[in-house]
Amino acid sequence: MPALSQGETPVLLAQGADCYAIGQRVAAEMGGQLAAANAENRGGQMVCRIVVLVPGRNGERPRREEVVVPAR
Repeated sequence: MPALSQGETPVLLAQGADCYAIGQRVAAEMGGQLAAANAENRGGQMVCRIVVLVPGRNGERPRREEVVVPAR
């Protein structure tokens, strides 16, 4: 990891932490389990890509749902 110059802040780390919190909320709303939460730059805007495992119906395997939301 490169050293930070004076005045620089680790922006991606903070956004990753935010994405994890957003992912926990999204997973709870969907009734599933958080599998991944990553910060990404899409078209110049920071977004969170959230992957949730939602329980299957009637004994089926869990479904993988992916949601993209703005990073806050």
